[in-house]
Amino acid sequence: MSDRSIYDLPRWVLAIGPVVILGVVFGLLYFTSPFGDLSTVDEASTLEIIWMLAVIGSIAGIIPVAIGMLWFPFIRDLDTRYLHAFMALAAGVLAFIAVEMTEDVFEHAGDAEQTTLALGLGAAGVAGTFAVMYLASQWRQRTMAATEKSGLEIAYLVALALGLHSIGEGLGIGVAYVQGDASLLMLLVLAFVMHNVMEGPTVVAAVARDRETPPLRHFAAMGVIAGGPVILGGWIGSFAQSDVLAALFFGIAIGAILQVLIEVADLIRFDAEAVLTRTNAATFSFGFVLMFFLEDVLTEILLEGWLVPA
Repeated sequence: MSDRSIYDLPRWVLAIGPVVILGVVFGLLYFTSPFGDLSTVDEASTLEIIWMLAVIGSIAGIIPVAIGMLWFPFIRDLDTRYLHAFMALAAGVLAFIAVEMTEDVFEHAGDAEQTTLALGLGAAGVAGTFAVMYLASQWRQRTMAATEKSGLEIAYLVALALGLHSIGEGLGIGVAYVQGDASLLMLLVLAFVMHNVMEGPTVVAAVARDRETPPLRHFAAMGVIAGGPVILGGWIGSFAQSDVLAALFFGIAIGAILQVLIEVADLIRFDAEAVLTRTNAATFSFGFVLMFFLEDVLTEILLEGWLVPA
């Protein structure tokens, strides 16, 4: 199917299509046992663990991000005002993730034997990553020959920030896998699938404002950058379980997200009179609340239903 035939589909199909695909994937995960029997994980070789965590990480990270990116044709034809609102929604998603990971930094630091070291590394991760990304952004803007900000470049930065966040998700998956806790592992995967599907439109929202649609390889690359690090986090969580290391990774992700939020605001400001409008404020709040529901409320409901005997 060509790009043109995709854009010619009815708007309602473009809007609900990814939801239907997500429902199918979610159903297959919920009603099957795709990860097999984890009781023998202690006997698994290193290569087997690496392979299985790569599969699980792809299911929890790359696939839902790719599903979320399928909303691009719907977003692409939005009026500029509503496109800015969608970008504000993406910022709300990012802001919630940053707040959540701040809690994770303190939680892991509290569990670490060297709490002060963990907190210091977390803070250094925030400050260092923000500074590096800020300087890189300033250099990029000075050297750009184009007169416009590139939505594709911002989209790659969003994907990078989400990818750093995804390492933290993988840490939980890796720990649950090596502990042989199949119920917890399935719960985490289901929760991350619901959570990460919103990362897809978060990535492509900035691209939608550009005049030309980039080649498909860019979408594939951004999907891997945003969701693929779940695999890396799974490997780290299975072989190097460390609260200090977790605090550092979460701090790095927070710093990246803070810089990306500034970039998103600049991108809206470039072709709008104001960043903070009623519509943008409403969609930003909606994105924040939606992620709270997906990550905390719905996960808690699943946890009670999955782990508490009837």
